[in-house]
This record gives sequence, C-alpha cells and structure tokens, in this order.
Amino acid sequence: MIPAAFEYYRPQDIAGVLAVLEEHGDDARVMAGGHSLIPMMKLRMADVPHLIDLQDVGGMSDIEVGADSIRIGAMVTQADIIDHTGLADAAPILREAALQIADPQVRYMSTVGGNVANGDPGNDMPGLMQCVDAAFTVVGPDGERDIAAREFYEAAYMTARDDEEVLTAVTIPMPKGGYAYEKQKRKIGDYATAAAAVQIVKNGGNCASASIAMTNLSDTPIYSGDAGNALVGTSVDAAALDAAVAAMLGDIDPSEDNRGPVAFKKHVAGIILHRAIERAWSRA
Repeated sequence: MIPAAFEYYRPQDIAGVLAVLEEHGDDARVMAGGHSLIPMMKLRMADVPHLIDLQDVGGMSDIEVGADSIRIGAMVTQADIIDHTGLADAAPILREAALQIADPQVRYMSTVGGNVANGDPGNDMPGLMQCVDAAFTVVGPDGERDIAAREFYEAAYMTARDDEEVLTAVTIPMPKGGYAYEKQKRKIGDYATAAAAVQIVKNGGNCASASIAMTNLSDTPIYSGDAGNALVGTSVDAAALDAAVAAMLGDIDPSEDNRGPVAFKKHVAGIILHRAIERAWSRA
C-alpha cells in the first residue's frame, strides 16, 4: 500500500523542527530513519498529515567517547555504531547488539534515536539502554531535559517523551565489566522472540554488580533489578543463575503471537538469559 497524502518537512536545525511541531500539534510526527514509521504509514496504521524528517538537522549524528560517559546523537545509525572503533573499545555491548539488528541494509538507515524513541517493545536498543543505565535527552518548547531509560517506557508505543519533544541524544555511563547481548529470532530481519542484555562487574571471584534487561517479552522492555541482585555476592554458580532467571521470568509478561505461545516464550527467555549471563561472566 501507499500512505495517505502528507506534507513533508526537512528542517536544518532543531528550532525548525520544534516550530513545525508547535504549528501542527498532533498532526505532525518526527521521522529519524523511518523503519518503524514509514511501514505504519503505508499500512494506514499511522495517519501523519505533516512528516518532519530529521536527516538534515545538524549535531545529531555525532558519537563522543569521554572519560566517564558516551554521548550518541539520535541520528547515529546502527552501522555507525558498528564501524566506530572508539565506541567498540569503550562499550562493545553496543556493537554486539547492533550487529544483531535486522540486516546491513536496515542498519545503514536505522537510527539509535528512532529505535529508542517510539516505544516499540520489539526493538533491541530500548532494553539494551536500560541495561547500561542510559539517559535520553529530549528537547521541547520548554527546553531540554534528560529521562532515564529505565523510566522512559510506559506501555507499547507510549513513553515519557511529550508529543512536542524531540529525542536528540543518548548518554551512557562508561560501561564496566563483562557484557553480552544474546538474541533469538526466527529469521534474519525479524524481531527477537527474546533478547537479553547483561553487564556484570567481578570482584575477586564473586559478582560485585549486575545489570539485566530483556526485550520483546512484555509491552515494554524489562529491566529486572531482582535478576541482577540474584547474582551479586555469588560466584555466578548454577544456583545463582537459576535464581536470576527465575526473577526475570517473574517480571516479564509475554503474550501469544506468531512467534509462539506464552509458555514457549518464557522457555526461550530463560535459555537466552542463561546464555547471556554466562557469556558476560566469562568476560568480566
């Protein structure tokens, strides 16, 4: 299908974006890479009379690796993440996740901002950003504010970003310890049946801290503090692994769809999380 008629805007700066949003209100939508919004427009699942393309907005395609944190512009693509040597050295979990998103054609256009901003529970980056304790910078008519990734997602396609605000950047504390992003999907290009992002810091032979989040197993990505706490103070032995998996299975709420029934999804979630924890621990 083809989308309904719409007006197309390509501002040169964020002020121009906000001006169009203010003028047209709920009739205007912002587009980054377009891999979520354009298909919805073609299927007439989204009515967007005024479409604002962010491709020409300056300052949103930069990656800055600092001493204590990393700042990623909203228009940075998955391919940019994969190819950036400094970022791969500082936060290899980002590259590991980006390499598992769709296929090369999609990764050259799909942006970090678009992946995290629209609240699609199947996207990879939202759960990953909760795992690494990222913050999202949004800009609106009242200025700029930061929203923690762990507080950003409210329901499927519903977030803490106001309609007149634009997500401009993601900031991540410098990751520490071992990491893993594990994903199971039916075929290349499909959303995950289940995916897990894990970071573990080791002190001696025990786990000092652990951060765990999973994707596409509820209406929002799920960050489970209980799952991480189940590993802390342990040698990440079999009992600790089982406790962490059990905690996460208690937090997720999958629904039946063409990827399988609820029982199957929980089974896959447990296997994927078990693998991710073991791999992160081996790297810690």
